[in-house]
Amino acid sequence: MMKPVIGIGSDVQSRPGKRDRAFTYTTYIDSLRRAGAIPVLIPPQPEDAADLVEERDGLLLAGGDDCDPAICGEERNPSVEPMDARRQSNDLTLAKAARERGIPTLGICLGLQVMNVAAGGSLVQDINSEMQTEIEHVSEPEDRARHNVIIEDGTRLAAILGGGREINVNSSHHQAIKGIGRGFRVTAEAPDGIVEGLEDPDHPFYLGVQWHPEDMGGENSASALFGAFVEAARKYHEAKRQAATELSPASVTRSE
Repeated sequence: MMKPVIGIGSDVQSRPGKRDRAFTYTTYIDSLRRAGAIPVLIPPQPEDAADLVEERDGLLLAGGDDCDPAICGEERNPSVEPMDARRQSNDLTLAKAARERGIPTLGICLGLQVMNVAAGGSLVQDINSEMQTEIEHVSEPEDRARHNVIIEDGTRLAAILGGGREINVNSSHHQAIKGIGRGFRVTAEAPDGIVEGLEDPDHPFYLGVQWHPEDMGGENSASALFGAFVEAARKYHEAKRQAATELSPASVTRSE
């Protein structure tokens, strides 16, 4: 069985006196490999992002620091730690290009928020200062808190994980979805009403979750989510290959 090639939008680390580096965490790479994909890194180059994603069979938008609220026309809350501007520009361009071209896309934590902002949505800048909740959404990646999320019936996420039920997930975010971006529907919520998942129902697979399934490798829900994503990427590759075959000169000659 062929392995689809899935691009991961890279993070950027910049430290005084050190060379900048583009990277991703190996948990994303390992999760895609276990599901049967070939992961490749897409370093920041927004001017070429559309062409780069065109050559991939899928796109993963990973977690990371915060979206800069300036892109939503808002002043920055003191708690916000914006991601590198090069990454933000790259991820937003990738998200828009993948959606326009029907390329399977999975957004994780920040990746979900990027997908929403790219579609004109907005974010809660800081849960603890802007919302009332007893659920611990904000925790360190090394020791993530856990809480339940409710999966909405009739969604693609429900087809993958089961609708009308709660699953237990990890949590490590202080920003959250506020205004829903164009064309999205909510697929999951925490018991306190915070949005935990979005998808585009008119796209073959354009889906994001607020939790970190790449760090839930031994759990069925994580395996099912990555498995469905990779299968969507495989189908996309086959459809692209079939379309190329039908348009080839040899194919035209045979049909004549």
